[in-house]
Amino acid sequence: MNLAVVLRGQTHDLALKNPVLTASGTFGYGLEYAPYGELKSLGGFVVKGISLTPRDGNPCPRVLETASGMLNSIGLQNDGAEDFCTRKLPLLPWRETAVIANMYACSVEEFARLAGRLDGEEGLAALEVNVSCPNVEQGGALFGQDARLAAAVTSAVRKAAPSKHIMVKLSPNVADIALIAKSVEEAGADSISCINTLLGMALDLRARRPALANVVGGLSGPAIKPVALRCVWQVARAVRIPVVGVGGIVTAVDALEFILAGASAVQVGTGNFMRPDCAFRLVERLPEACAEYGVASLDELRASLCCPTC
Repeated sequence: MNLAVVLRGQTHDLALKNPVLTASGTFGYGLEYAPYGELKSLGGFVVKGISLTPRDGNPCPRVLETASGMLNSIGLQNDGAEDFCTRKLPLLPWRETAVIANMYACSVEEFARLAGRLDGEEGLAALEVNVSCPNVEQGGALFGQDARLAAAVTSAVRKAAPSKHIMVKLSPNVADIALIAKSVEEAGADSISCINTLLGMALDLRARRPALANVVGGLSGPAIKPVALRCVWQVARAVRIPVVGVGGIVTAVDALEFILAGASAVQVGTGNFMRPDCAFRLVERLPEACAEYGVASLDELRASLCCPTC
C-alpha cells in the first residue's frame, strides 16, 4: 500500500514518505530516539521548540503524569537556533526524511529573525510556527488566541522564510479555532497542525500547593484525543490547505481516525514517552490497520466522515 503523502501548500509542498510525524517537544532533536527505531522510516519529525537564543525553561517540577495523559511546563528549554543548525541538524537524516523545526518567539519581529536564520538551512523541510506563545509587546497575550496576531506572525515568517513550507500550530485554548485557522491561511500558511496542549493544572493536596512549579501546564496524551479530533474536523472544513492532526495519537487506528476527520498527516507526541518506539510501531502497523478497516488508500479515507451535520 502506498502511504506517501504530499502536503500541498500555497507556496511550497511538503513530501512525506508516510503520514506519521512526531510532535515537537516529545522527540528531542530526533537523535535521542535513534536507539529505538530507524529515524528514516518516519514520514518526518518535528524537533523540539527552537528559539533565537538558548532557554533554560521553567523550574522543576515541570512534568506530571495524569489520568490518560501528561501535564508539562517545560518552558521550551532548548540550545538555541545557532547550536541546532551547526551541531545537531547535520547529524539528522534530512536527506531521507523530512526534518521540521518548531519555532518559538515572543514578538513578531523575533519570529521573523528566527525564520530568516532557519530559511537558509538545506536540511530543514519545513518550519512549524508555535503561535501558543506570549506576545511580550502586548502584555503577554498569546498569539494563537487572536486571529490578527496569529496572522501577523504567519505573514512575518512567510516573508522571512520564502524557501520553506510554513506550518502553523494552533492552540485549542480559543473560542473559535476555525477562525484562527482561516486567518493564518490567508496570511500565507502552507499547512496547519492542531492541536497544541490544553491548559491544565494539578494539585498536591498534602502540601496544599500546585504540583507544577509553574502552577499550570499543557495537558497532552490520550485524554485530549476527543478535543483534538473535534478541532481537526472543524479546521479541515474551514480551510483549503492541509491539516496535520495532533493529540492523543498512539495507535494506527488513532491515526486513521484523524485522517477520516480531515487530516492529511498526524503527529505522535505523548505516545513517545509512553513507549519510545511508539511512532516507529505506528508506521509498521498502518498498512495492517488499513486492511482491517477496508481502507484502500489514505486519499479515499481523508475527510470522508459521514455525519448529520457534515
